[in-house]
Amino acid sequence: MLATQDVYSPSPNELLRDRLIQHRRVIDLQEIAFAREAAEFAAGDAWDEEGSLSAVDWLRFNCHMNAGAAANSVAVGEMLEQLPESHQAVVDGEIGFAHLATMARTAEALGDRFDEKVLVEKAKENSPGKFFYICHHARHAADPKAYAAEQAEQVEQRRLKLSKWMDGSVLISGQLDPIGGAAVLSMIEPMARKSGPDDDRGLEQRNADALVDLASGGGSQAQIQVTSSLETLLALAGAPAAEMEHCLPVSSTTIERLACDSSIARVLLNSESLVIDVGRSKRVVSEPGRRALTARDGHCTWRECDRPASRSAAHHLVHWINGGSSDLDNLILLCHRHHWMVHEGGWQIVRGQDGKIVTIPPTVTFGPPSRGPD
Repeated sequence: MLATQDVYSPSPNELLRDRLIQHRRVIDLQEIAFAREAAEFAAGDAWDEEGSLSAVDWLRFNCHMNAGAAANSVAVGEMLEQLPESHQAVVDGEIGFAHLATMARTAEALGDRFDEKVLVEKAKENSPGKFFYICHHARHAADPKAYAAEQAEQVEQRRLKLSKWMDGSVLISGQLDPIGGAAVLSMIEPMARKSGPDDDRGLEQRNADALVDLASGGGSQAQIQVTSSLETLLALAGAPAAEMEHCLPVSSTTIERLACDSSIARVLLNSESLVIDVGRSKRVVSEPGRRALTARDGHCTWRECDRPASRSAAHHLVHWINGGSSDLDNLILLCHRHHWMVHEGGWQIVRGQDGKIVTIPPTVTFGPPSRGPD
């Protein structure tokens, strides 16, 4: 008699997992086919004939897509010929269309600086969400000025609409840049946690209550942790972006500003990603020094700005990374807006011989800047 061999039979769960993977691969390939057509559509005038504002607007309405997905499809279709390795990786099931969309956006942003060979290996090793962050670091390393300019533009797009109903209720809607949003989230999230097992408020109500508590002076001082390489802090060429809680990777110019104030807890890494410095547990500017600064300046020192000291940061005229001290003569008070303008906005600020503060707009240059990052 022939011995009977056991035949392996996959379990229902294994079969379900395999089906899902196969369905997703088919969908990814269909997404690529759609992207090719979408790019061809965007290059023509078929969308204009129907009176649409753009090809993305037409796709959004007629193909039942959100604007981001429609724009990604057009971007992938337009860049596909420049992404042969990424395209093949999708065909082979090594990455998905979500990876490909991020790759296309990165190639579009970097132009000649784009290196597909390096990034496609990263895509194979990481989830789409993690790869999205990796590409932001690659964009910063390749062109830090363009990356910083994008973040500056996002700040200029900040909007907050406040309107009242007849019963006095206030409606809030708006848009914050990633860094500003991270600052808000870092304050709101700790205060919006449930207060105990009997707290039956929903998340949205807890967020609203936290915002009211914050505006009323409740809660404790929150910290945002920033992880940066020393090369990023020094704004050296090829340095990656820095990591920040609740936020996409941030530019070196933003780190320059955040490093002025110890309400931002920093972690510095060397080129081998080893920790070489952790943010101080006490303020960079000592409490007595801060009180002296408040007594001297009283408010933001920018011309015609009267934001109080409590809403202003201690700005180093010469940053500590360049040997500047935290002595009173190297410090001035700047409100958040004007502090941002000195760093991301490109303004220069100097103290004249008479002790007065002089602000110089970014359109005015006097040769190489004399001050280091602050």
